[in-house]
Amino acid sequence: MLRGKEVFARADRSGKLIAGRDGRVDVIYKAVPGSKVYRASSANLDPTGAPDDDKLIDLDLETPAQGGAVAASGAAADAIIIYTDGACHGNPGPMGIGVVILDRGKRRELSEYLGEGTNNIAELTAILRALEVVPEEDRGRPVMVHSDSAYALGLISKGWKPKKNIELVDSLRRLVAGFPRLRTIKVAGHAGVSENERCDQLANAAVARGR
Repeated sequence: MLRGKEVFARADRSGKLIAGRDGRVDVIYKAVPGSKVYRASSANLDPTGAPDDDKLIDLDLETPAQGGAVAASGAAADAIIIYTDGACHGNPGPMGIGVVILDRGKRRELSEYLGEGTNNIAELTAILRALEVVPEEDRGRPVMVHSDSAYALGLISKGWKPKKNIELVDSLRRLVAGFPRLRTIKVAGHAGVSENERCDQLANAAVARGR
């Protein structure tokens, strides 16, 4: 049980939960092939009874990315998974960014203080920094950018015309043009998406350091 709802959790044949290094366990809400995988803290999971063979189910599921993030449906096996977030205390106010990059089992995190500005500048800069650190030789691979900023993603993928931050948007668009297989994914902010939450922590930590 997870917060009063029945879920199915990844376990070994003895029924023992299989948790990652972050203490989180893969869970699904429906025991059907292709179900979306979420991540939950093992401390928040309560058993519904003693483990037995009848409760063990083998399923082909949507595979979560490394480090506790859920890979978007249809992600290629060699995709670079990126999560970004920007923080601004005051808007305008001191800004920070947080980035998590997951690539073939390796994890990289960025946390940077940007000075004074707006939340939109922070969100755009977070994506810019993330793409800048992808090596040139890897930019032709599938790259999946996750952000909770509809503003930033709209400027990148929907052709929105910027009214402000024009130079920053132009720089980001020029960079994006060098990623032929880039895909953007909108995630809900502060909704328990582990890597999005981690980016938020990194961004706010950057603001705290810079003040």
